[in-house]
Amino acid sequence: MSFRSVFIAVTLAFALILSGFLINRARPKADTEQPTADFVRASGKCAECHARLQYSVVHEYEMSAHAKKGVNCLDCHQPGQGQEKKDHHGFVISAHLTAGNCRSCHEGIYQEFLHSRHAAPSWAAIYGEKGLTPQQVSFSEQFQPGGTRRPPHPFVTAEGGSAMVSGCEQCHAVGKPNDDGTIGSCTNCHSRHTSSVELARRPSTCAQCHMGPDHSQIEIYDESKHGVMFAAQEKLLNLKADPKTLSTRDMFVPTCATCHMSGLNGLKVTHDPSDRLGWYLADAVSTRRPNALRNQAAMKQVCSQCHTAPLIDRVYTQADQVVASTNAKVLAAKAIMDDLHKDGTLKGPPFSNPIDFTYFDLWHYDGRTSKHGAFMGGADFVQWHGNYGLLQKTVQLKQDAEVLRAANGKAATGDAHAAHP
Repeated sequence: MSFRSVFIAVTLAFALILSGFLINRARPKADTEQPTADFVRASGKCAECHARLQYSVVHEYEMSAHAKKGVNCLDCHQPGQGQEKKDHHGFVISAHLTAGNCRSCHEGIYQEFLHSRHAAPSWAAIYGEKGLTPQQVSFSEQFQPGGTRRPPHPFVTAEGGSAMVSGCEQCHAVGKPNDDGTIGSCTNCHSRHTSSVELARRPSTCAQCHMGPDHSQIEIYDESKHGVMFAAQEKLLNLKADPKTLSTRDMFVPTCATCHMSGLNGLKVTHDPSDRLGWYLADAVSTRRPNALRNQAAMKQVCSQCHTAPLIDRVYTQADQVVASTNAKVLAAKAIMDDLHKDGTLKGPPFSNPIDFTYFDLWHYDGRTSKHGAFMGGADFVQWHGNYGLLQKTVQLKQDAEVLRAANGKAATGDAHAAHP
């Protein structure tokens, strides 16, 4: 064979190989990066299809603690007790995953969650007892009195179903009753497929719901020294640390989870975020929680991992004084409203008169914000987003009450005047 023939043959072969390489490189990664045999076995063969159809799901699972521990897709997706089943390409899986699937391995965590206001009380804040069984209501009431045995919120009727489904439910469904008899969804905080402890520790995860004028915890946190330090030093923190060994070396700046849930330096981990809280700060007039002293001692123990006792006691003393002051201001406003109803000046269902909104905003926005700001280190929220609004709306309530009485030919009652600060 001549040199010319060999050269042409080698050139053509090289061109074919190069063409094949270039064509293959242009194909989607989901086609070219096939899972290994070990990975396919570990994921119950689900990755064979989902790597092509929903690659992000497979990638998230690959990064998860579940994958590292050999928990495969079917371990989580198999139907739990009371769950609707469906056939999925030869596998029988659950039609809808709930906390019931997670509790098969995390029963203790699920029980802690059931004790919390994230569970049934969260759903009942919108719909009352609707959808909850009598047993679920009774169980929740043992730990969160008055949180579940309640009527639906007036907004359900006033604003309509679509506002509830696309608005309120998006957060409050963390406590939604499920058809299998369980409550809630763990993936609201941990996300699906990654099941990430890092994600649950980030303030931005809590901020999906704990934000806005009625529960402005993330805005307060961002203003606080804790929030400022987190923004500056986030990359130095070990947000992925094992909860069993989490220390202040990992989290030397606290996030929401650090204070409310984490077992820092050997302290007890809890999935009841209210377990360390002494007050019902979200209520119009705040009262002490059951076991308030024990709860407060538990939170102070967390604080003491970074702060001295005199500083902790000072913060708590000043915050308790803000709660007492806010309660007094809200009660004064409530007395104005009660007198208007009592003498027949104010009629109609809730939120049918402009003054209803003024009073609601007074306690639901300004009062709550003042109290949360005091405990979380948000000075601006105690004053300008809190007490200033309380003062402004109290003046407005008094004026509106006088106008309403004048329009109805009624004189101001002694009780209303006595309630004015």
